[in-house]
Amino acid sequence: MSHLVTIRTQVRDLEAVKTACRKLGLKVPSQGKAQVFQKEVEGTIVQLPLWRFPVVIDLTTGTLHYDNWQGHWGNQEDLHRFTQRYAVEKSILEGRKQGHSVQEQPLPDGSIRLLFQAVGA
Repeated sequence: MSHLVTIRTQVRDLEAVKTACRKLGLKVPSQGKAQVFQKEVEGTIVQLPLWRFPVVIDLTTGTLHYDNWQGHWGNQEDLHRFTQRYAVEKSILEGRKQGHSVQEQPLPDGSIRLLFQAVGA
């Protein structure tokens, strides 16, 4: 049986953040304070390619703090790729916790299909 699921992502899992960064070829995220335009923000720091300021994630609320000045200081697509990859990694982690094997299938439109199967089924 097949089900279509839409996920609204809140970034709250450090392991999924780390795995998403690794798979996207980004630096290992760090913890601390970072300047995001004129504001200092504390949390998990992710540096996207060619972004002037980092993305700082508050894992307790799932909030991402960033400033790309409408694409002038960073390509919004980089952030979309990161949040998509995070959602995929978090879904895989949760599926495996429930005893499922997971297959990932990239689709031509840029979306990703995840196939979960109960182990032994």
